[in-house]
Amino acid sequence: MARIYGVYCPVAHALEVVGDRWSLLIIRDLLRQPQRFTDLLRYSSNITAKWLTLRLRKLEEAGIVEREKRLDRREVWYKLTPAGYDLRPVVEALWAWGLRYAMKPPLPGEVVRPEMAMGTLTASLNKRGRKLSQPATWLFQFTPGGPYSLSFDSDHWSAKEGKKQDPDVSVTASPESWATFLAVKRTERNRLVKTMQIAGAPERVKEFLYTLGVRDEMAE
Repeated sequence: MARIYGVYCPVAHALEVVGDRWSLLIIRDLLRQPQRFTDLLRYSSNITAKWLTLRLRKLEEAGIVEREKRLDRREVWYKLTPAGYDLRPVVEALWAWGLRYAMKPPLPGEVVRPEMAMGTLTASLNKRGRKLSQPATWLFQFTPGGPYSLSFDSDHWSAKEGKKQDPDVSVTASPESWATFLAVKRTERNRLVKTMQIAGAPERVKEFLYTLGVRDEMAE
């Protein structure tokens, strides 16, 4: 492979392999689970089928991605190799840096996927060590996007697509409004929370809002 940067350095050499536009986002999606070509095309939104094909081919040649075709599946699935999974700390470090320094409300036309928004919220709560006084389940009904449940088990937060019975708090919002709510300063969240439908026992709603940085009086 031709050297792009002309510098004998591990960082430069790594970027020559995974530093192309879209490559790390493809790796991000494959870190969750194997994906079909159409799945990867949908998650990355603005990438074309041609560019996705080129990026996958390059990642395959580098030994980062491989194809998986099972007898019970008609489509080809893509998955990470051990070398690809070793990039998890890199992606997680970029996520943490982006959350702290680069997050802004979504721009007009920018796609907000509920699964990404829920994944970011879950990881943030766990990373920041946010805990509740008791186990809880929060149901998010995204319009459009469907339901997602976020649960706290007294120690750890986890999110799952779909509904859980008898949630403690229910929230109805668009993916864009929810992403905006999380991205703005906490002083602005007091205003934005009024645009959502939030239901539940008053003390559980108050706990929900407090955990997300909304002043206590907003729950009263």
